[in-house]
Amino acid sequence: MAAPSYLIGIAGPSGAGKSYLARHVAQRLSAPVLALDHYYRDLSHLALEDRAGSNFDEPAALEHELLIAQIAELHAGRSIDLPTYDFSIHTRTRETHVFQPAAFVVVEGLFTLYWPELRRLFGTRVYVEMADDVCLNRRTERDVRERGRTLESVVQQFRTTVAPMAEQFVRPTLCHADVIVSGDAAIALGTDLVLDHVRRHLAQDGMSLESILTLNVR
Repeated sequence: MAAPSYLIGIAGPSGAGKSYLARHVAQRLSAPVLALDHYYRDLSHLALEDRAGSNFDEPAALEHELLIAQIAELHAGRSIDLPTYDFSIHTRTRETHVFQPAAFVVVEGLFTLYWPELRRLFGTRVYVEMADDVCLNRRTERDVRERGRTLESVVQQFRTTVAPMAEQFVRPTLCHADVIVSGDAAIALGTDLVLDHVRRHLAQDGMSLESILTLNVR
């Protein structure tokens, strides 16, 4: 019987620093990171111009049925076939990658704390907060460098959908967080806050974070 995985969910506005925190937490725990960006719905049935004009910052943009089902599989200690998404043309590719469970798995994305069915799977729920102006600067740098976007398109999207949707759908999920981290705080501080909660949660079940990590290394 597969051993269950301890899931850590990290949410927050676009550009707040979710991925950065996720990588540092994952490094401390020797854990894989699963980004919800893999689950954007395929828009290949639309013309390219129409795809680019879609609202990618509302929960309906993600195939939440699949993501919840697959993360539940990881929670149960079973591997999944993770979909891949091409952000340059807004379509899901035909490739999937096997994502293996581990003692700890970090899940990060805008809507990580949005769906109740997903929230219930996390042992530790984290929210990363950051001001809009900093989020815009960070998102611009990322999307131009990694996703082939133009500066103008990134700024327009941020003002018309990203920021308004964050206010409507993302920031309200802060109330579900066990840990709130400032995106401009020292990364060591944010990482320690998350790991401190993991330790306390495990201690309630008579387990130790350090003992699990030791067993995982072996």
